Amino acid sequence: MRPANEALVVIDVQNDFCPGGALAVPGGDGIVHGINALMAEFPAVILTQDWHPTGHSSFASSNWDHEPYETIEMPYGHQVLWPDHCVQGTQGAEFHPLLRTDADLILRKGFRPGVDSYSAFFENDHTTPTGLAGYLRERGIDTVTLVGLATDFCVNYSAVDGARLGFRVTVREDLTRAIDLSGSLAAARHAWDAAGVQVVR
Repeated sequence: MRPANEALVVIDVQNDFCPGGALAVPGGDGIVHGINALMAEFPAVILTQDWHPTGHSSFASSNWDHEPYETIEMPYGHQVLWPDHCVQGTQGAEFHPLLRTDADLILRKGFRPGVDSYSAFFENDHTTPTGLAGYLRERGIDTVTLVGLATDFCVNYSAVDGARLGFRVTVREDLTRAIDLSGSLAAARHAWDAAGVQVVR
């Protein structure tokens, strides 16, 4: 067991991000068993869950003149428009059925209709906190390991934000999978280097 100051944060291992889902990440289900095994090493395990209301502003279907994967300007900056996914209460929003869910905390994000939320720490406006940082600090946790989906979006943003907040952050890239949209995976790796995130490949 790792020290009490460490936590494993499992990002968005949900049906819609796995093969057959609305926003499937290639091989997304191939990391589940490895994540389950890794959970046993950590004194604290946090799961994040994308949890969008119907008609969320980040959905292409909510922007009639745009297609999925186009980028638009929102009041908070650039936003990729996604297929409808992880809608609250749907099967797609549920965790992968083989994922262990006996976690210390399940943190839902992306539930505000007007702003998306990739990071486990902040909404995409980079100012509205999810509450995760406070939870970790209250528990005396200053070191986090990140796994899950997708490498280049929610895992990436979580890693960079965590490091910016002063946490020691490691990404187990072998237990993530990427979308790699227009070079987004290379950009994520560059961002980790710049932020001082440790990467295990």
